[in-house]
Amino acid sequence: MKVLIAEDDRHTREGLVEVLRSEGYDAVATGDGVTAMKLFRETLPDFVCLDIMMPAASGYEVCKLIRQESPNVPIIFISAKAEEIDRLVGFELGADDFIIKPFSIREVVARVRAVSRRCYVQRESPPEEFTLDGLQVIPAELRARRGNTVIELSPRDITLLRLLCENAGKVLDRNTLFREAWGEDYLPNSRTLDQHISQLRKRIEIDPRKPRIVKTVHGVGYRYDQ
Repeated sequence: MKVLIAEDDRHTREGLVEVLRSEGYDAVATGDGVTAMKLFRETLPDFVCLDIMMPAASGYEVCKLIRQESPNVPIIFISAKAEEIDRLVGFELGADDFIIKPFSIREVVARVRAVSRRCYVQRESPPEEFTLDGLQVIPAELRARRGNTVIELSPRDITLLRLLCENAGKVLDRNTLFREAWGEDYLPNSRTLDQHISQLRKRIEIDPRKPRIVKTVHGVGYRYDQ
């Protein structure tokens, strides 16, 4: 999924890009409102994160323009302007959510996942559900269920699990996993993949020390055996 980030503070902008990319989103970013609209028209993002106080054009102005061109794309304001009137203006202009700075990484990820679920549901042909070792993966919700337990997943998690399910019994090498889940432009790094798999196992495996869904094939990659 594509996300556009418009934030004039470089450190905040780069932090948001890093966090969202680590979650599997295709993030593009800018520091001013005029460029934000240019990128919006060029990239057609699935949702937008907007700061309010930006040079060239404010987040309010950008939100208003986006709503004129795309009434349904989700918009999240991320701003230090914490007064009630600021939030009310944002919502009146069509924002779907409002995050106040300073914010926690967990809060941003949770809010973005909530928006992402709405994006999936709104798609004409949402990805079909599938099951691995009793784990029911529901792409339309960015979630999985094992019995009564609900597990939150990122788009990248969904991609990895889908690849393993569709290629059950086959070994998927690292380059294939990187290409499909991280994209062609991502520089492969074994540590990045291994860390992501390790964290994913902690959430989806009954016993992460003895994984049944994401098995390691040493020196090659990973495999799922039905």
